[in-house]
Amino acid sequence: MRVVHSVLAGLLFALAAAAGIANAQPVQQDMTETEVAFDSHGVTLRGTVFTPASPGRHPAVVLIHGSGPGPRAEYLPEAQAFARAGVTTLVFDKRTIGYSTTHRDFSLLADDALAGVALLRTRTDVDPAAVGLWGFSEGGWVAPLAAARSPEVAFVVTIGGSGRTPLRTQTWSLRNRLAHQGITGSLPAAVAGPGAQFINGTGLFPEANFDPAPVLAQIHAPVLALWGEHDVKVPAAESAEIFQSELARAGNHSVTTCFVPGAGHNGHRTTDGFDSIGGAVFDGKPLGELGPGYADVITDWIHAVADGRPPASSAVPAPPETSLSRAPDGRPAYEYAALAFLLIGFAAYPLSAAARMLLRRSDTRRPSSVRWAARSVSALGLATVLGGVACVEWVLVTGAQRAPAVVLLGQPLQWLIVHILAATVLLAVAALALTWWRNRNRIDAISRAQLAILLLTGCVFVPWALHWQLLR
Repeated sequence: MRVVHSVLAGLLFALAAAAGIANAQPVQQDMTETEVAFDSHGVTLRGTVFTPASPGRHPAVVLIHGSGPGPRAEYLPEAQAFARAGVTTLVFDKRTIGYSTTHRDFSLLADDALAGVALLRTRTDVDPAAVGLWGFSEGGWVAPLAAARSPEVAFVVTIGGSGRTPLRTQTWSLRNRLAHQGITGSLPAAVAGPGAQFINGTGLFPEANFDPAPVLAQIHAPVLALWGEHDVKVPAAESAEIFQSELARAGNHSVTTCFVPGAGHNGHRTTDGFDSIGGAVFDGKPLGELGPGYADVITDWIHAVADGRPPASSAVPAPPETSLSRAPDGRPAYEYAALAFLLIGFAAYPLSAAARMLLRRSDTRRPSSVRWAARSVSALGLATVLGGVACVEWVLVTGAQRAPAVVLLGQPLQWLIVHILAATVLLAVAALALTWWRNRNRIDAISRAQLAILLLTGCVFVPWALHWQLLR
């Protein structure tokens, strides 16, 4: 079945390519490289312009990075392939000032891209009316934003661009990666739901709620949106539908969406979206060779647009997706309020007991069985809440790049331990309630208040644990 899908995808990709390239351009054998520098918002950005060897003015494109540091070396295969096919290409090092893991500004990145467009438009070997943008992954949010701001952007090409918000896209991607690691239990649901809302509230997931739909609805330049057949990082089928509908809303009549056969998120060769086949090595890892026909479809489409023949809108059916993305459940305010209540409630008993000891107040009217039951609920509750949140947020922070050492019953060992602790908390709460009832005549008023708070916290723990998938 996988082979059949790959063959069909190849045929569909060929049909999509043919629809946009009535006259394919000859491949250039040589090219020249020029080091350049340009300024944007007080930062000097440095890059390389790859120019076709053929004389005359050429269409041109600025490459916009995916997430991460973004040195130009990562995008040399695309830059060189485009230049050899007659498209002048600027690839530059992404800014490091104003961009980090916990802080990024798509608006700022869009201005950087537009500064690159302005640079290319001044070159004598570039057709100033045919300068566009190519955006990969994160660049699939940035390129449309830049195009919506400036009429000087003649076209937009995206590869692996998402039509969903960054946070929703990331949780969909993490569900795929966890499934690839053999994790099929409740952890993916916890990551995509309360875990995502929790990290959203910290502000440590930048541009989490950036919605690309309103931006797409403002673009009138021709758009070519591509996704790899095996893209596991963005929901390609959903994104293609959003691109088509929102760009049509803008009255855009040249929108082509199609899928690169045998390619992953970056349009490079893969078998399943998680590995890379051949290609250049970057940061110690192979990038994978460019997907078959990928560069040709892009450059031929660009030439068609530059020649005043933008292809009419067309959409190739998307390969089947394993699951749909979903918006994270709950709200950050609820997640933090519930967490604070549980931590304070479970910690109140030992803290108040310590205060009584410091004040040298006797608790002889509190039977030892009650003390042990209360201490058990407090310790187990704190360990479960902190452990559960830590497991989920660790996946979100690290991107699940490394598979857990031990997976049992579809669960990482750490997550399975937290599940056991959560069930034990319920037993401990029941035991505390029973012990208190049996010794109710031997407990003073202060101790009754302490135990009431602890039992109330235990009751609140139940819906919270269900929400965080700890009792499922």
